[in-house]
Amino acid sequence: MNEILGYLGLGLMLGLSGIGSAIGTTIAGNAAEGAMKKAPEKFSGYMILSAMPATQGLYGFLAFVLWALKDVTANGPLYFGVGVGVGIVCLLSGIRQGQVCANGIVGLSQGHDVQTNTMILAAYPELYAILALVATFLV
Repeated sequence: MNEILGYLGLGLMLGLSGIGSAIGTTIAGNAAEGAMKKAPEKFSGYMILSAMPATQGLYGFLAFVLWALKDVTANGPLYFGVGVGVGIVCLLSGIRQGQVCANGIVGLSQGHDVQTNTMILAAYPELYAILALVATFLV
């Protein structure tokens, strides 16, 4: 049972964080697609903001690599708890960051100079994904 819980935790850690990044980047990417119809010359700004939610998947992957090097069979419930925690935080952080970036992309397409401000605001949800990753070092 320990082994099953351990591997399930590792899977959730990696899977949920990757799903959060995939959803977040497509939310922002959809906004970028629409914005290109209005102001295609600002594509570089759209691309930067669309890529920001991809980092949650990287945090989940880093946590996965760090925990996968340890003995899964000895601490299955611990792995499960850490995996669920990191996975859910990264999932929600990626989605919400994608929504913030999508709003910034719309603002850019409407002629507002909001790229830097959007990047600052998008860093707030990312902070929680970073905290979840740091917490795995402390366990």
